[in-house]
Parts: sequence; C-alpha cells; structure tokens
Amino acid sequence: MSSAPRPAPAERAAAAPPPGPAGPRPQPPPPSGARRPLPPSVWEGWDDEKLLDLRLCDLGLSIDGSGLEDRLAELFRELEARGLRFRPHYWLSDEWFCPDGVPRMAIPFYLAHPRLARLEQSQMLEVEGGTREWCLKILRHETGHAIENAYRLRRRRRRQQLFGRTTNPYPEYYAPRPYSKSFVLHLDAWYAQSHPDEDFAETFAVWLSPESEWRTRYAGWPALRKLEYMDDLMKDLAGQASLVISRRKPELLSRLRRTLREHYRIKRRHYGLDHPDFY
Repeated sequence: MSSAPRPAPAERAAAAPPPGPAGPRPQPPPPSGARRPLPPSVWEGWDDEKLLDLRLCDLGLSIDGSGLEDRLAELFRELEARGLRFRPHYWLSDEWFCPDGVPRMAIPFYLAHPRLARLEQSQMLEVEGGTREWCLKILRHETGHAIENAYRLRRRRRRQQLFGRTTNPYPEYYAPRPYSKSFVLHLDAWYAQSHPDEDFAETFAVWLSPESEWRTRYAGWPALRKLEYMDDLMKDLAGQASLVISRRKPELLSRLRRTLREHYRIKRRHYGLDHPDFY
C-alpha cells in the first residue's frame, strides 16, 4: 500500500559506543517535559482501559526479538533467492505504508508485541498481518512499492503501458471486477484493481512468493504479461544497488504523541467501525 498518501523493523538500533576506561559515556537528559518510553514489561499486563491512555511514542517497542524479526528475515531470504540486492529499510509506525518515492516501509506497531495485537483485535475486530502468511503477503506487497521507488521504475514506458500511470488519482472507493483476468490475486478485495501502483506491488508480490507457481496459475490470463515483464525487469535489476537513498521515516512511532485511545478513535471512524449497525 503506497502512501501517496493512501486512505487504506524499526531500524536496527545503532550500537551503543563501547565503554571507555572511565565507563559508558553519559547520556544527555531528555528534553524538559519529555517522558522515557516504557518497556513492554511495564504495560503488557495492563487492562485495555489503562493501556489505551498510553501514548504511541511511549510504547518502548523494538522489532528486534519480536515475531517480525523472523518474518523480515524470511522476506530477505526470498529477495536473495531471486538474486536481488535490494533490501527495504523499515520502521515501526501506526499502519502499513510505503512513503511515496522512498525505498522503505512502515510496519504497524501492534505486530511487535502480542499484547498490542490483542488490543488491535478488540478495537478493530481483526489484526491486519497478524498471521505469518498474512504478514508475509503484506511485506512482499510493500516491498513491491519500495523497490519501484528504489529504481524509479514508474518512469519506464513499458511499466506505464502495462500497469498505468502513477499520476492517476487514488480513488476513495473502487468497484473491482472479481472475474477479471487482467490482474493478479494476492491481497483481499482484488486490491490490484484499486490503482496502477497497487497493481504493480501486487504483481511483484505474486512474482516474489516462492509458492505462487505464477506461470501455471496465470497461464492464459492477460495478467501473465505483467508477471513476465516483472520477471524480466527483476532479472535486469539483480545485483544492482538502489538508485534512491533516503533516510525519511514518516510517522515514526517514537514521534507519535497521540494516545492509543485517540489512535483507535480515528482509525475506527475511518473504517466505519463506530457504526456497527450500518448493515
């Protein structure tokens, strides 16, 4: 899901300097009024009501040691198996997204700790990316956006001919054609049909998946042309370093000062979950 902006592991911590003869270097005090993040051991036993009053920036989360670490390692093995040098950088945020033009991806905070995954379930009725298979699907998809940004692939004429132009506006709603054979099937709701950039990312995800058997699965489909193009394109990029270098980390979790309660109020309103009797 590209963040252009769309409606629908924090970086490895820098190694601390080795202690010198006089011991570790003193750390500067936090800014006046600032609070230090709380380690999960403090809040993981809290009930939902107490937890909801904690700010996102105070969660004290890390991808290191979480289940996300193994899933990212699996993603990187898949990229290596395809001969790709590219590895997306990543950080924890409030949702899944890849910033426009940036070869990086944001991963939602609730996947970094099981207590927060349970809170997500209770607030949103599902945990997007909560299973290994689902998480890998989304990671492959977001990597599709990131690699397109890394090598400026949107500018290529054949890419535009097959997938469409990035400049097409993102629709607030889209009406998919469930039986269309012009698009791959990967994420739910026929997501490839929502926008040319999502079509590219979904096609990349199917191509990357070691279990997709896409040549057989899509034989006779117009979507096969996109997959064959993706196969040729990625072979051309194999071993090449990223053309785009960026340190941007929009919506970095440690900078988000709203509480979990505020976060979920906004999120439920966006997805219509505050009106459960709408049907």
